Amino acid sequence: MENLDLSKFEEQEKPIDIKYYIIKYSRYWPLYLLFIAVGVVGIFLFHRYTVELFEVKGSVMIKTNASPEVRVLDRSNIFSSGENLTNDILLFSSKQLAEDALKKVHFDVTYYAATNIKEIELYKNSPVLVEVDWNYPQVEGKKIGIEILSEDEYRLGKVDSQIFDWWNFGDGGSDIDLDIFEGIHTFGKEVTGSKSKFTVHLSNPSRIGDEVSFKLSHPSSLVDQYARAIQVKPMINYGSVLEVSMVTKVVDKGSDYVNALMDAFLEHDLREKNRISENALRFIEEQLFIVEDSLNSVERRMQQFKVSNKLLDVNAEFGGVLGNIRSLEENIQAIDFELSYYRTLRDYLMRKGRNFEEVVAPSVVGIADGLLNDLIQQLVQLSLERRKLLSKVHETHPDLIVVDQQINRLRDNIFENIENLIENTEVRKRENTEKLSTYDRQFANLPQAESSYSNIFREFKLRENLYTYLLEKRAEAGIAKASNVSDNSIVDYAKRGNLIFPKKLQNYTYAVGLGFFIPFGFLLLYHYLNNRVMDQIQLKNILKIPILGTIGYSEKGTNLLVADHPRALASESFRSLRSALFYIASEKKCKIILVTSSISGEGKTFISINVASAMALSGKKTCLMGFDLRKPKLSNYMEVSNKKGLSTFLVDKHSAEEIVLPTKYDNLYIVPSGPVPPNPSELLLKNKLGDFMAKLESEFDIIVMDCPPVGLVSETMDLLRFSDVNLYIVRHDFTHRNHLLMINDLYASDQVRNFYAIFNGMKRGGDTYDFGGYNYGYGYSYSYMQKNKYSGSYYEEEADFKSGWLKKIISKFRV
Repeated sequence: MENLDLSKFEEQEKPIDIKYYIIKYSRYWPLYLLFIAVGVVGIFLFHRYTVELFEVKGSVMIKTNASPEVRVLDRSNIFSSGENLTNDILLFSSKQLAEDALKKVHFDVTYYAATNIKEIELYKNSPVLVEVDWNYPQVEGKKIGIEILSEDEYRLGKVDSQIFDWWNFGDGGSDIDLDIFEGIHTFGKEVTGSKSKFTVHLSNPSRIGDEVSFKLSHPSSLVDQYARAIQVKPMINYGSVLEVSMVTKVVDKGSDYVNALMDAFLEHDLREKNRISENALRFIEEQLFIVEDSLNSVERRMQQFKVSNKLLDVNAEFGGVLGNIRSLEENIQAIDFELSYYRTLRDYLMRKGRNFEEVVAPSVVGIADGLLNDLIQQLVQLSLERRKLLSKVHETHPDLIVVDQQINRLRDNIFENIENLIENTEVRKRENTEKLSTYDRQFANLPQAESSYSNIFREFKLRENLYTYLLEKRAEAGIAKASNVSDNSIVDYAKRGNLIFPKKLQNYTYAVGLGFFIPFGFLLLYHYLNNRVMDQIQLKNILKIPILGTIGYSEKGTNLLVADHPRALASESFRSLRSALFYIASEKKCKIILVTSSISGEGKTFISINVASAMALSGKKTCLMGFDLRKPKLSNYMEVSNKKGLSTFLVDKHSAEEIVLPTKYDNLYIVPSGPVPPNPSELLLKNKLGDFMAKLESEFDIIVMDCPPVGLVSETMDLLRFSDVNLYIVRHDFTHRNHLLMINDLYASDQVRNFYAIFNGMKRGGDTYDFGGYNYGYGYSYSYMQKNKYSGSYYEEEADFKSGWLKKIISKFRV
């Protein structure tokens, strides 16, 4: 058994030719440019008709005000800095703060320019101002147009639905107050309708003739909208500066709201601080009212006693006993005031649950106890913090539970401190009362008039000193309230906005990138799914037999290309192929060339005719034979009769001399196929065919055999015994790659020899298909080029290159 060379079946791993793929896909640059241009134009239109969104930012510094003594006593805060940014972040997002901020900026009326492109808000640039009476029902969320007729008059009208605000009236047109659109209105006069009540003022008289529109929004709906719009976060970790930001369509409007919100935050903080001073002032005013009434009553009694007893110099008459008694009584009165405060504070703490915002600190009423004062201030701060949390979270929230635990521990400390203070103060009161009893016994020995006057005078001085003391404390509390400032401060006001949508540079980058990669991806997918042979490199990678030459695509309307158009580019391809064929089997006196392909339509007959014509033009006596007995085409192309031919010769109807016909071209003869026989395969197996081929070999220099496809019928394999050179035709953009598997298998198993591929019908595209050089040592592979500076004026197609720019562009998309 003959040994089979299995090496031919082994696939050789070939490196990826990067240059090939770059050249291949760069030739589609018009397609890339078209998609990029469409993408850039689309992004431009998107930017043109899209309302821009900006982010405005401000920053607030949050400061702590807890004293070190309190933090030591409150063990839960020993390692805490006192900064609780979470509560302040929640406060910034609260509806109450949003309402306070909106009262400063008045966003209930929104003004728009008359434009068909996109919605443009005028904000502070509106030529009119609308004053709305919100105590009256209003048409909300609908645009109302204003046409400025003069400095005194204007006309109201409905705004037509635009591309981006078609919903403004739509189905909700029934909500529009049609009464207000009748007639002409006067600036400054109230417009009243069934569903509207507002006044329009002209703010810019130079804008007469302009058309604007406005939309009303109820303040309550604005509160919800703007409370959700605010974003608050720490600027850095472990820092105390909060960044306040929001997204807005108008930079100035967003900046004004952020700034108003930060101002409202500071005012809220100041109000909470002033709450302590206000409680102290209210307590002092109540005490002053009581003391003033009793002081007036005692003063009247003392005056009446002096008049009735004719006393002039009281001090000289009663001596110094009265001074000691008065001093002790003042001390006892001060002690009673302290005890009253302590007991009132104890009762208040026992009566209240967890709301201790109205507790009056000891320092406010003149009681100098630093420890109790710090504890009370800490309790008030925790109570305020708890109220902030309750505005945003539920009672069971973990943060609120932690604050409640701190309040309970602090209240227990205060209770213990108050009990100690009450006990110590009662001891001091008993000591002073005993001393006062001693002086009272001495004073009892004085005359009756002196004793009575001393009692009245003591009571008067007591009331007078208390009244003076309360006046001083009221003045101190008022000064403290007036001098209060917020512990927090604004670091940066919102001024400039950052464009966040659309991101123009990023969008244009995406447009260029997608404009390139979308067509590139489609091309990759197309070439991956395309099963046809598209270029020489692809053919060389697939086909195992040598490629002898490339034949360019001819747009001439004839198959006799070489004979009728010798200066055509494709004719030069056949001359190059002729030169390569001369080197193959050069020792043969008569060279027999067999032409076949995989399937019908790949150009076998076309190649056969023109190879024979090229040989005949070189002076070689050439015979062109039609072996395709099933679908004979050769006689039609060569314009000869097909009534007699190879089939009639093999059935003994005609002689050999009768079927060899001359053509109108020198040195070129033809043997037609003849009528289609019923058994073409059997006819070609007759020995008579061998004798006929031997006779032709003795008479001709070149014999070209136009055979049927080797992949469809079996005749071609039987005819290989006569041929010296076998040409296998592969047509550009027609032959399927899987059709080449059969010839590869035949070649690998040594069932065929002397086979060479011809790449037929190569279309123009790109600058060149130059895969020149020797192909397996057998000849030149012809370069099929477009006209360039190297081509000169050699070819007939030169006129075609000078015109038809559209064809040139389309040719760029050919592979």
